[in-house]
Amino acid sequence: MLEFPTMTSEQILVPAGTVVSAKGDGQSIDVTSASNRVFLVTLSITKIIEQESLDVAIFGSADGATWEPKSIAAFPQKFYAEESPLLLDLTAHPNIKFVRAHWEVARWGRGTETPMFEFGVTMKEVPAKILQEARAEAKALA
Repeated sequence: MLEFPTMTSEQILVPAGTVVSAKGDGQSIDVTSASNRVFLVTLSITKIIEQESLDVAIFGSADGATWEPKSIAAFPQKFYAEESPLLLDLTAHPNIKFVRAHWEVARWGRGTETPMFEFGVTMKEVPAKILQEARAEAKALA
């Protein structure tokens, strides 16, 4: 289990270059030391084969051992190599002290039935100043 030292550094939920052919879970990250509870999660898919899909979701836990049955955030289903951002807002989940990535893979069509994805997932705390500016701008536009 990893802890954020200052919560401003990038943390690794799934190491870059991880190759998977079945569902699985990344390492858990302790978010208790975060100064605010909003994070930018980035999914980077670097290799795939045709006719397959990758689903990546973020799950939360109060103790790092028992995980919520439903994800607290999820990327849209992916079919191609790409980099995709996701805003993870834990302010509505005060009981969540740990997060981890979970993935599911599927393959269809001709050729081998075993899927293959190479990807990584990182997480970085969004600074409070940026959140304040975004909220002010959104309020001005409303």
